[in-house]
Amino acid sequence: MGNNNTSTILLIYTGGTIGMIKDANTGSLKPFNFNKLLENIPELKLLEHHIEVTSFEKPIDSSDMSIENYINLAGIIEENYTQYDGFVILHGSDTMSYTSSALSFMLENLCKPIIFTGSQLPIGDLRTDAKENLITSIQIAGLKRNGKTIINEVGLYFEYKLYRANRTTKINAEHFEAFASLNYPALAESGVNLKVNETALLKVNRRKKLIVHKELEDAILIIKVFPAINEATLAHLLQNPNLKGVILETFGSGNAKLNPWFIKLIKQAIQNNIPVVNVTQCSGGSVNMGKYETSEGLTKIGVISGKDITTEAAVAKLMYLLTKKLGKKVFRTIFETSLRGELS
Repeated sequence: MGNNNTSTILLIYTGGTIGMIKDANTGSLKPFNFNKLLENIPELKLLEHHIEVTSFEKPIDSSDMSIENYINLAGIIEENYTQYDGFVILHGSDTMSYTSSALSFMLENLCKPIIFTGSQLPIGDLRTDAKENLITSIQIAGLKRNGKTIINEVGLYFEYKLYRANRTTKINAEHFEAFASLNYPALAESGVNLKVNETALLKVNRRKKLIVHKELEDAILIIKVFPAINEATLAHLLQNPNLKGVILETFGSGNAKLNPWFIKLIKQAIQNNIPVVNVTQCSGGSVNMGKYETSEGLTKIGVISGKDITTEAAVAKLMYLLTKKLGKKVFRTIFETSLRGELS
């Protein structure tokens, strides 16, 4: 085990660009055997931490991630929780914010680091960002003070910054700096030294046992409001008999149409026990219901304020809470309360 501050890290490969290598003959990308990771990245041998590797049986593109995969991932963490000090999850960047947000809700009383990372270029590429992202993620997951882990939440590390995962959004498909956390500061920054922003970290109670929630509800809908949205389309979307929850992406600080038909359709959904959550379409900022007349109408009919939650975290929180069989008022109160640091 080495000294008090050496950590054992489990590296979990789910799929994505980071685990690809170029076939020298064809030039096309193919996944490489992750058990041979140390051969591909000799730098890992220089880390003081003990690293073990596991992989999804069949690595998948992050666009294909499903609730089953979230449950599988939570299961891997649960099975290995006591044996390891920290976890690094390699994942495709496209839906990394969705998966990591979901995991943050599924793992209650988490007292260890789970760091998601990936890359824009394959690990075998000459100019790859994969090595830096992977090595620093392992170092972050291994951070300890007096034998205790420093980061105790689900994080997302990309291009020199560690963010709280359920605060992130992918903002760029081209740059190495692919993610942003516009409503919450970075938890750590990697420069010449690794600087941890102690005040931004989640405070945890180490006496509480990890609870893994493996039930999620996927019958939800994101509706992006746009100026020309019409009654027939919205009515059609909301009349799905299997619908369990709606995220309404509104303008600015939570504004939508004042048209009586719009309010009526949303009100009907709420009366049919379908929670409707208001989140802003803006990349940053917060829903402030009642600030303008155009959002006051939504407050009156019982729309839930998403405050400064990201759409990705709102999806995760809705999937998680809908399985809990809560009454309307309790549901609203809990949704508007920060459970895993997802709201300010």
